Amino acid sequence: MSTTSKTGSGKTGTAPGTPEQEQGLEAAGSRLSTAPTEEPANLPSLGVIGWARWFWRQLTSMRVALLLLLLLSLAAIPGSLIPQTGIDQTKVADFRERHETLAPIYDKLGLFNVYSSVWFSAIYLLLFISLIGCIVPRTWQFVGQLRGRPPGAPRRLTRLPAHTTWRTGAEPEQIHRAALALLKKRRFRVHLVGDAVAAEKGYLREAGNLVFHLALIVMLIAFGWGQLFKSEGNKLIVEGSGFSNTLPQYDDFKSGNLFSADDLEPFSFHLEDFRGTYERSGPNKGTPRTYEADLTYSQGAYGEEEKTTVKVNEPLELGDAKVYLTSHGYAPVVTVRDGGGEIVFQDAVALLPLDGNVTSSGVVKVLDGYRNPEGKREQLGFQAFFVPTFGGSASGTMISQFPALDYPVLALNAYHGDLKADSGIPQSVYQMDKTKMKEFKDADGELFKKLLMPGETMELPNGAGSVTFEKEIKEWAQFQVVQEPGAGWALGGSVAAIGGLAASLFIQRRRVWVRATEGADGVTVVEMAGLGRSESAKVPEELGDLAAILYEQAPGAPDPEPGPDPGPDDGPDDGPDDGPDNDPDDGPDNDPDDGPEASSGPTDTDSRVTPAEGAEKQ
Repeated sequence: MSTTSKTGSGKTGTAPGTPEQEQGLEAAGSRLSTAPTEEPANLPSLGVIGWARWFWRQLTSMRVALLLLLLLSLAAIPGSLIPQTGIDQTKVADFRERHETLAPIYDKLGLFNVYSSVWFSAIYLLLFISLIGCIVPRTWQFVGQLRGRPPGAPRRLTRLPAHTTWRTGAEPEQIHRAALALLKKRRFRVHLVGDAVAAEKGYLREAGNLVFHLALIVMLIAFGWGQLFKSEGNKLIVEGSGFSNTLPQYDDFKSGNLFSADDLEPFSFHLEDFRGTYERSGPNKGTPRTYEADLTYSQGAYGEEEKTTVKVNEPLELGDAKVYLTSHGYAPVVTVRDGGGEIVFQDAVALLPLDGNVTSSGVVKVLDGYRNPEGKREQLGFQAFFVPTFGGSASGTMISQFPALDYPVLALNAYHGDLKADSGIPQSVYQMDKTKMKEFKDADGELFKKLLMPGETMELPNGAGSVTFEKEIKEWAQFQVVQEPGAGWALGGSVAAIGGLAASLFIQRRRVWVRATEGADGVTVVEMAGLGRSESAKVPEELGDLAAILYEQAPGAPDPEPGPDPGPDDGPDDGPDDGPDNDPDDGPDNDPDDGPEASSGPTDTDSRVTPAEGAEKQ
């Protein structure tokens, strides 16, 4: 409908509205549409402090903590699948040779050093901060709960999921005293509030949850501390030889970023004897049964010598260091003489096992003191293969049949020349550089080689000397010396984490109320109710047990007898059509001999206690 008015020219028409009127029409028209009104957002700016608070709340949330824990587990997978520099450099080098394209990519991503990479450390530190930010406020909240008291009883106990009630002739004060004593005996925290006894139990559930999170923090700290200050070295020792815990003594050694040589425990030991036993028959034939190494050791520079036996998984503990027995092999004693019969080499040569039956290989190097028949200085090298149990000449192969020394045989291939030991390049004692070595030739012009039994001697061609396989065959043992300063804390944290997790899963937080009030007829009415933080059959069962004990101390009173029937002439008919039937036989059985009747209230009842109802949220 338009508004008409007379214009200045005296004509009648539609007058243009004022700006205020036009805005009013637009607002009225907009209410006829269901389209949302487009208004500019007017959100307050968070600012630096607001964004920092928001980021902290996100980081310390349970959702982010679980996400970081999952990311940490996924980030550890490459460390198990890809060779790691800190564990086995040989495998890393082999991987680089076989994968020339992937190796540079892995280097840039830090996949050869996963556990010390930037991205793994970032996840680790964020998880650490998240746990601390989560545990601190919960700890203070739990301390406040411990200092507080159980809440008072709701006004209507019969509305709780588990409740029971009965009438008794005992006084309310007597019932309160009995309830207090009973609940204290059952280790409830209990006190009297108004006309009801309030009790609560199961605080160890939250304590277990806190212990679990604290244990995770301890494990993270122990793991980080151990990675920074750990050390691990290996040493192969032949019977009759010893070891001192210094860096030059190790065959290979690796340590954490903050480890220094001064952190090594001062000790030394001597390998007196090694014993190994093996299964002689059955499907596990050849399987080791026992490995034992008898040691004489001392701690410190002037420590007294002591004897001990180190076994597999039974290390020798010296301060923060543990000495583990890891492997075993044989070291045949070889004597090398020159053409004049002079001994130029005599020692036990440790050979490396190639299989489970200790088929072994290695080299014998004579670096100094040897002169050839022409009187020139030369070096000798012998490729050695050893089997503790030879299969016989008919087998045609140098493969051991059993790991024990039943039929030992040593095979030698002879070389002479320059072993390049003086080139300054480190060499393995188990390999020989043959680039400047020449083969000794037999009568057929082939490589000179021979199988030797213990006590036999191989004469080199053209009077170049001899090699004797001595009857004495020594054994060697490899030891691993490990120092992990955080290992004990990590173990304690893992045990505590398991205990805390078990407590948080199997202990239930629950509350019990007992109200005793005097009814209109002077008889005390007892109401009991229980409530748990989660649904469980334990709460009704425990409530029934408590009610049964309390019922023995305050037995039920008989129900009031119904009054006399007034009859048809004395009053109105109180039949079933006139009102509810109050016959006690039709209602719930309140026979005192049957004890309290436990019933289940409505499960959809709101358990929150408002100030008007005198209850609190459960």
